[in-house]
Amino acid sequence: MGLDDKIKNAAQDIVGKAKEAIGNATDNDKLVAEGKADQVKAEAKKATEDVKDTFK
Repeated sequence: MGLDDKIKNAAQDIVGKAKEAIGNATDNDKLVAEGKADQVKAEAKKATEDVKDTFK
């Protein structure tokens, strides 16, 4: 996994957590869902890259 990919995935995870927190604070279910989706996407990308790194 390249450093650039790690940074992008971490940023996506942080943005997702922020969206979720703001959504919870404002009772905005759509924003909460978007935040959780962003976090899941970031985790999936990380897992995929980890598997690729294992087979290198």
